[in-house]
Amino acid sequence: MKTPRSAPASSRRPGGSPKPVAATPGLSARAVAVDALEAVLRQGAALEEALDGPALEPRDRALAYRIVATALRRLGTLRAVLGKLMERGFPKSAPRLESVLLAGATQILFMDVPSHAAVGLSVDLARADRSTVGFAGLVNAVLRRLAREGEALMAGVDPDFADTPDWLRQRWTKAYGAETARAMAAMHRVEPPLDITVKADPAGWAQKLSGEVLPTGTVRILQAGPVRALPGFTEGEWWVQDAAAALPARLLGKVDGLKVADLCAAPGGKTAQLVAAGAQVTAVDRSGARLTRLRDNLARLGLAATVVEGDAVTFAGGPFDAVLLDAPCSATGTLRRHPDIAVSKRPADIPTLATLQARLLDHAVDLVKPGGLVVYSTCSLEPEEGEAQVERLLAARTDVERAPLGAGEVEGLDLFITPQGDVRTLPSHWMRGEAERSGLDGFYAARLRRRASPTA
Repeated sequence: MKTPRSAPASSRRPGGSPKPVAATPGLSARAVAVDALEAVLRQGAALEEALDGPALEPRDRALAYRIVATALRRLGTLRAVLGKLMERGFPKSAPRLESVLLAGATQILFMDVPSHAAVGLSVDLARADRSTVGFAGLVNAVLRRLAREGEALMAGVDPDFADTPDWLRQRWTKAYGAETARAMAAMHRVEPPLDITVKADPAGWAQKLSGEVLPTGTVRILQAGPVRALPGFTEGEWWVQDAAAALPARLLGKVDGLKVADLCAAPGGKTAQLVAAGAQVTAVDRSGARLTRLRDNLARLGLAATVVEGDAVTFAGGPFDAVLLDAPCSATGTLRRHPDIAVSKRPADIPTLATLQARLLDHAVDLVKPGGLVVYSTCSLEPEEGEAQVERLLAARTDVERAPLGAGEVEGLDLFITPQGDVRTLPSHWMRGEAERSGLDGFYAARLRRRASPTA
């Protein structure tokens, strides 16, 4: 977590002496939540990074995460409502005040927290920091009014796109149409379920974990609690992986005994899939920290792969029977699970990432044997990072052809197969009753084959 000051703001009071924030039950969790919101909104930190560090009990950590994630999912609505209550805006001398109010408003409007507790603890947090102590009365007045008039204040907020940045709304409307864009935006406002990939016996694990088996074999759990405390985690029987993220590896078909490169592999969900299916996997990633997580995951699962720290663009291994490239991207398809992306990403990021993706895809083809398969995927909803990349490659190289997916080839996948034989999932797919048990990440995947000999 990036820290702008020498000590956490939530532990200081006027005069610089520390003020404990743990004396009142629940206050520590709120303090961490406000610090994390500051890190995401002001410093560009990722949500997971922003919450990494402070020592909290599991229950308090879960509460802090839920406050921050919900505030980011509903950021447009919250800012619109608070804007009605603060006609002069937020004082420039106290930028942290917005995070205090966002955390408090989130609890009042979108969480099962008594309003008096949300107000009182928010006032305590304002008093604990020298930059906001003078605004404690304002925090009290704004949140009390919000508790009384919240429903009326929200009535005038755009119910479809208030929480979607305009540039994404415009892009999705152009790519998928207004109705689908609205449906995706609606799903991004809902907390996602927990999806896991199991080594074996999905039905058995669904029963043990009170979940359900999705058509593609992923197990979906609604009331999960702390992941590490669930049966089977410590024993390495399964790993967390969104249902859409589990699809690209399956496009390679039977990989038992094959040499497969997993490029940009960390944190390792796809590597685990391939190894569990019998492949000899070389996992490549440039981030040492992320590879540590990959190694830890494989060790817990009792799986083994060759792990290489290095740039996938220049990786010189192979040749391989198959290559899986889940390329770095804008990750706009994962907004529901990673709502900080709506804050951190900008339109200018997409062409920069597309340039990198093109280099990686070209190199992935070079690493595979003639006749071998390449699966290219991104967790992006932006066509430039998906469909356009494959069309560019096919137009530029005569030694590559599309290997389209056929109906029924991969169980449960038919709904997502495009007319070209690629895979495109959207957050609004798989509506299964309540929104909380529906949807999946937005993903694109294409299966390509390197020709035995280039065509003229």
